[in-house]
Amino acid sequence: MWFVLAAAAFSRGDPRWEAWLLSRPVVGPLVADYRAGRGMPLRAKWVAALSIAVAVSLSLGRIPVLVGQVAWVLIGLAGIGYVTLRVPTRRGPP
Repeated sequence: MWFVLAAAAFSRGDPRWEAWLLSRPVVGPLVADYRAGRGMPLRAKWVAALSIAVAVSLSLGRIPVLVGQVAWVLIGLAGIGYVTLRVPTRRGPP
């Protein structure tokens, strides 16, 4: 998902960076498929959800206030929910 956001930012900023990102052998096809409405492969969705969960878990101790910790967990859950429920799952070969 981060690469999709990066591609969106690059498309509005510097087209050379966008072209560079889209030319990457692993990331380029994923971003192109997402932009075309084909969604993400199931494996990429699992990796994204797991990455969000790990990042939230590891950074939770750095937030000293309980309200901030709860808010951070809710933000992480919202991200996982978006990736799993709103982004279409691409089935089959690319």
